[in-house]
Amino acid sequence: MAASAVNVENVKKLLEDSLLKLGFEVYTLKVGWYNSVLPTKLQLPYPNDSLAVVLLSTPAMFEQAFLPFMEEKGCQGLSDPIDQCVKHCVTSALTQNFPRQKVDVSYDYELLPSRKPKFLAQTAAHVSGAAFYYQQSDVSDQPWANKMFGVCVHPKLGGWFAIRALLVFQDVKMDPEELQPAPPDCVPSREDRIQLLEDFNLRWQDWSYRNIITPSQTYSQKQKDYFATPPAQRPALLRSWGLLPELDDTRSHSPEDHAQFEILGLEPAHQ
Repeated sequence: MAASAVNVENVKKLLEDSLLKLGFEVYTLKVGWYNSVLPTKLQLPYPNDSLAVVLLSTPAMFEQAFLPFMEEKGCQGLSDPIDQCVKHCVTSALTQNFPRQKVDVSYDYELLPSRKPKFLAQTAAHVSGAAFYYQQSDVSDQPWANKMFGVCVHPKLGGWFAIRALLVFQDVKMDPEELQPAPPDCVPSREDRIQLLEDFNLRWQDWSYRNIITPSQTYSQKQKDYFATPPAQRPALLRSWGLLPELDDTRSHSPEDHAQFEILGLEPAHQ
């Protein structure tokens, strides 16, 4: 695509044409909206009117992108299979639609040399209008003495989604008059916000925080089985599904072999 034809509307349309069918959602935002709520050390190093895109995965991504990716491409190297799938989908969409554009891609699992995340995923989702980021400060007369971590809630999916990547189109500018969308406040009451934060911080393994609203989709049982499996055991689960080659128990594996099968499953605790 010629650089002169690239604007906010067709960036969103082309990304959606490539990624919606794979179970992703695409939301645009100004870099300035993101930077305005963060201290300087956490801000993105781009002009405020630069176009950014936050990419979410929906429950459908597992069946529509991840399982076909494992069947067709398989897992390469030591990095997490889900991360490899997301990167493959994003790279393919950008190569196909924006081969000459400067696009800085940050994934949710990437860290800076300082060990800080390359971008704050929940902040990006909130300022784009994709999902409301509920934090401790959103609860009046807080009942907790300790810090409670915040969590995003999608207006249709509840907690059954993940924030996967932030794309900054360095040469594409948003309209200075573009108004920032407000994310839908789908957990408006104090009591429900307390329930949400307690479920997320104290009981996240039981999935209950994801159902703080009635979701339009949830993870399939197969997807739940995958994410409920400890990361180090996920390669064995994928092998049982025929998505990784069987280990040859007749030969002695090197330490590097063992390391690869251990690391293959690593992923952040909250998917």
